[in-house]
Amino acid sequence: MANIKHTAADYYASVKLYGSYRFVSAADVIANFSVGYVGDEKIIKRAKKTDIAFYCYRAIQELSYDTLNNIKSQEFEMPPSLTVAMPHDAVNILNITWVDSAGVEHLVLPGWLSSAPRQVLQNNDYSFQTDATGDVTYLDKSITEQRYSDSYTDSSVAGTTADQNIDFLEEGYGYNVDYGKRYGIDPVHATKNGHYILDEEHGTIGFTSDFTDRLVIIKYVSDGLASNDEMVVHKFAEEAIYKSILYGILSSRSNIPEYQINRVKKERRAAIRNAKLRLSKLNIKELTQIMRGKSKQIKN
Repeated sequence: MANIKHTAADYYASVKLYGSYRFVSAADVIANFSVGYVGDEKIIKRAKKTDIAFYCYRAIQELSYDTLNNIKSQEFEMPPSLTVAMPHDAVNILNITWVDSAGVEHLVLPGWLSSAPRQVLQNNDYSFQTDATGDVTYLDKSITEQRYSDSYTDSSVAGTTADQNIDFLEEGYGYNVDYGKRYGIDPVHATKNGHYILDEEHGTIGFTSDFTDRLVIIKYVSDGLASNDEMVVHKFAEEAIYKSILYGILSSRSNIPEYQINRVKKERRAAIRNAKLRLSKLNIKELTQIMRGKSKQIKN
């Protein structure tokens, strides 16, 4: 039976189908595994479909982080609050950039000199406020994060400047009075693109005040299980998924010889390595073009 289940006319008429032939659904992977690996005279005599599905989803999760390149992005305009929620299906933030009028992206670095602690509500006597259940109450945004966000324009905060014609990261201004001094600024903090603070506890990202009205792009890693449409596997990594399911099922059983588990483990490792090589997208022409820049002669 053919793999393509739609006509060429249907494909080009539906945006959702673009590039879909590169992937195989998780449901097909589970069905194919049952046919190829489960049954009499096969490596697994019996296996529940729920067990196969569980290890299939776990394999998709693990491979999405560094093999399947399940990288997504969001583009949005910065709200006045300078705080946005993390993407709903984000597992890890890769990088954040802002876009100028020419469409060029500028990398934004995290604010290593500050953080986003939980702000405790206090009474007039500085004791902590508690709710009806006796738990301590907190604010949504801490004073530390707010001060850091405002530090680029708020002259009332010690060590900051409200003059936007002066580079805040120039030696003698801002926190580089302490971190730069006569020996120059630390390259870790040398950026004109602003900073962001990732609040892991509240799931938000706070930006410095120079992000007002900017267009921002967040690139992040997802686990591939956020929705049914995303539960797909690239065909270059299909064998790695099968070996991962096989290793998961065999390693969880008590009557499987250790040598058999080790053999499957080696096959799984080799399949994942092959998948990484296939999905690495190394192009000899691109590498050649990049290496041409290494032959430049720098004159003093």
